[in-house]
Amino acid sequence: MQPPRILIVGGGFAGMECAHKLERTLKASDAQLRLISPQDSQLYLPLLPHVAAGVLTPQSVAVPLRRMLRRTVIVPGGAIGVDPHAKAVIVRKINGEEIVERYDYLVLTPGSVTRQFDIPGVGTHAVGVKTLAEAAWIRDHVIAQLDLAATTSDRAERASRLQFVVVGGGYAGTETAACLQRLTSAAVKRYPGLDASLIKWHLVDVAPKLMPELGDRLGEKALAILRRRGVDVSLGVSVAKATEDSVTLTDGRVLPCRTLIWTAGVAPSPLIATLGAETDRGRLVVRPDLTVPGLDGVFALGDAAAVPDLAKGGDAICPPTAQHAMRQGWAAAKNITAALHGDPLTDYRHKDMGLVVDLGGIQAVSKPLGVQLTGLPAQIVARGYHLGALRTLTARFRTAANWGLNAVAGDDYVRTGFQAQRPATLKDFEHTDAYLPKEQIDARLAAEGTRRSMAPEKPRFS
Repeated sequence: MQPPRILIVGGGFAGMECAHKLERTLKASDAQLRLISPQDSQLYLPLLPHVAAGVLTPQSVAVPLRRMLRRTVIVPGGAIGVDPHAKAVIVRKINGEEIVERYDYLVLTPGSVTRQFDIPGVGTHAVGVKTLAEAAWIRDHVIAQLDLAATTSDRAERASRLQFVVVGGGYAGTETAACLQRLTSAAVKRYPGLDASLIKWHLVDVAPKLMPELGDRLGEKALAILRRRGVDVSLGVSVAKATEDSVTLTDGRVLPCRTLIWTAGVAPSPLIATLGAETDRGRLVVRPDLTVPGLDGVFALGDAAAVPDLAKGGDAICPPTAQHAMRQGWAAAKNITAALHGDPLTDYRHKDMGLVVDLGGIQAVSKPLGVQLTGLPAQIVARGYHLGALRTLTARFRTAANWGLNAVAGDDYVRTGFQAQRPATLKDFEHTDAYLPKEQIDARLAAEGTRRSMAPEKPRFS
């Protein structure tokens, strides 16, 4: 008999950690391991603002899956539909070919996409910070705005090119605004005749506080650091509409702007909607042991799963953070191993290790194990945490070397041009329209069944 097939959807924190742990706990004869991912690397999302600012190279934050996984077959594509009753996943490979992957155990870790709202112009003119391509595009685009502003004689055009709007006062938005503001402040010194006072960064959030998870003291400290650098932070305000060269806020202000970076939260991957299972605010409802009620052999974890937070009594769900995703990956691997051996499953429980926010340079605010830190001590903790969370020594060395080189030599503000002709929309970068409705999933699986039944039987011996 063939060993059971374990299919993992997603190569992020949760998926890669689950596969890595399964390789260590199961023998090759115990199970077949397959992982579906359009990328061949695990992206360390918390450091994408550093990539956008040019502090780190893209390779530093992309940990190759094949450095971590030795027995797992990596299927190069994205899952676009799931039929849990047929135990099948439809995959669109990176060359456009669609295939069907069967499973005995399914681990759903498709992650999240940038949350959008029905705001005119956002889908067309905003870009997120969820992928390496987006980070690379943002860096090229920001430097291009300085290049173009320095050579135009049109004052209105110059004003719009030198104003930048970041929407979202969470960790991603705050770190992105902080890192990119440092980039433009340093770069403007290389542009003779360009007035540095014309460069304006705006951080906008509908919430009344910046990063409320940090608490009042650290949140206010981060706010003070940003404002001292000249970042205009507007709280209790959102975007009413966006055009190619302006952003209108809900308080009536119209900002001349050609750069709108959207980090207003995340939404679970649209793949979850193809299952037809119960959800909680878009996230798949799961038991504390990470199994999905009513779906045989299906585990769900990470950003796309509403995992009960037992450390807080089980009424709340675990936040979509890298900490939880990694540890849920370990817990899922342990429970799949237990299921294969007929042992009872265990519930996921995790003690929060704290929060770190890198504001660039020597500035940071951190809360490791509840201890509130600011300035250089907080920065040491923040970067130490990131180095520890990177999964290979090579990635840690590259990241530390990039930080050191940037601190000593600065930046050269080079545009790569790799993304010059790519549309800068959330849909194009994050492929939010790739998923199949249920009727198309059913039709695709029916066609696959017909094709397999009509195929000539292969001889058993040659």
